[in-house]
Amino acid sequence: MKQFKGSIAILGSGNIGISLAKGLVKANYALPSQISLTRRNITNLNPFAEQGFGVSNDNAAVVAASDVIVLAVLPQQLNQLLDQIRPVVDVKKHLFISVASGVSCADIRNKLGNETQVIRAMPNTAIAIGQSMTCIATDSASSEYMEEVTRMFETVGSVVKINEDLMTSATALCACGIAFFLRAIRAASQGGVEIGFHADEALKMAVQTAKGAADLLLQMQSHPEQEIDKVTSPKGCTIAGLNEMEHNGFSSSLIKGIKLSATKAGALYTKE
Repeated sequence: MKQFKGSIAILGSGNIGISLAKGLVKANYALPSQISLTRRNITNLNPFAEQGFGVSNDNAAVVAASDVIVLAVLPQQLNQLLDQIRPVVDVKKHLFISVASGVSCADIRNKLGNETQVIRAMPNTAIAIGQSMTCIATDSASSEYMEEVTRMFETVGSVVKINEDLMTSATALCACGIAFFLRAIRAASQGGVEIGFHADEALKMAVQTAKGAADLLLQMQSHPEQEIDKVTSPKGCTIAGLNEMEHNGFSSSLIKGIKLSATKAGALYTKE
């Protein structure tokens, strides 16, 4: 991994921001001394200060001293943050990466100046173990910056570049999607208890089976139905179970949930 030469500020160091910082260091993309973390209560960041990260609650001062700025606060907190840092923004020097749901690049450029380089990124909580599915998009940032942001997020998982108008959809499928697949695993483990396994056994079996199913698709580059066909024999137990689930709305409820989450994700940020 080619090491980044500049300095990185992560504003709003919650789970996503901290996981990204750890990933960048673990992959030798950057040293802790190149990364500054901010949040209102910096007591929680003391362990990172001991590891050599910069730690501060002064967002403007950190931005002034950085090249790449990751906006990792909640959408509802973003306008206040942008107001704090606007006086120190240097459009020739700064690249902004926003992970705030439902906030367009144009929204941020309207607050910070129209020439500002802004890229949106939507990771998910599997970023904590380097297994995020991160979607990135921009409306005007350079291809060089897009390549740099791709490299950054590849340190914590897989990256797909998409059109910006699909970012709220990416939020539903990839970020909210973690919860949907977790709930499916939980339900499978409860089914396991009903048919005779202890709860801890059933959960372990469901988790590994789900992981195996996902890895089959990733490594074999096959379609789910191809793999399903290999498990379903005529008049067999798999097809009976699958059809029972479908009769009860298994696929349609998942599709409806993803659609509703996408609608909600687009309404989290208010421009005022």
